Amino acid sequence: MKIISKTLALIALCALPLLAQANSLEEIKSRGVLRVATTVDAAPWGFTDAAGKPTGLDVELAQKLADNMGVKLQLQQVTGANRIPYLMSRKVDVLIAALGSSPERAKLVTFSEPYAAVYLGVYGDSSVKKAEKISELSNVTIAVPKGSTPDLTLTELLPQGKYLRLEDTASAVTAFLSGQAPLFAENNLIAQKVGQENPAKQIELKYLLRKSPAYIAVRPGQPELMTAINQFIEKSTADGELPALRQKWFNDAQNDLTTEQ
Repeated sequence: MKIISKTLALIALCALPLLAQANSLEEIKSRGVLRVATTVDAAPWGFTDAAGKPTGLDVELAQKLADNMGVKLQLQQVTGANRIPYLMSRKVDVLIAALGSSPERAKLVTFSEPYAAVYLGVYGDSSVKKAEKISELSNVTIAVPKGSTPDLTLTELLPQGKYLRLEDTASAVTAFLSGQAPLFAENNLIAQKVGQENPAKQIELKYLLRKSPAYIAVRPGQPELMTAINQFIEKSTADGELPALRQKWFNDAQNDLTTEQ
């Protein structure tokens, strides 16, 4: 946890001179392009389809946000580890990448209202017993995407755990599937997708970590942009567009987005 905290603190320190220069909503509209960072390695949030085109809930949500602002969408592929650095270095305007909240992240970015919610858990096959206490998994290697919400959560709850930290979700899942790690940590939707694609593994939940809503994030000091994003989320929720997206990609009505820290 100390290593991750120090890394986030360094990002914050390096970003301080840039905050006063942050792009405003007016600048985005003047440019005519909304630059959004998203992942394409974490189905159903973001992934590439058979034609190699980015798709998923986050990708569609990004397009709808750009349409709402009356600008074009420019997607930037990121990983769990580099998504916040991309935002803080002003390479993108907005982050829509299945981002969960944490006290460390809240020091770096401004979070929107939640737009979706999932459960974080530790998953594996029958070779590992289900745990009643997280400490029961302290001697079992868990593959996690480096710097992700599952990584941050596990490091806090089980600092003495054995972790195989990899660059992105796809690498962590591959490590589990190939036998490099008996377990992997992810949200329930990604784990469900992995299970559907690999039925012989008989993947099941070994330990439930917590509920983790997903948020859109921007750099601090952009109240107009954040207001526009929250208004978009509220409008999309009220008119049924956002619930329809969640139903399409998650097959889940998701009526409760309450945060559990």
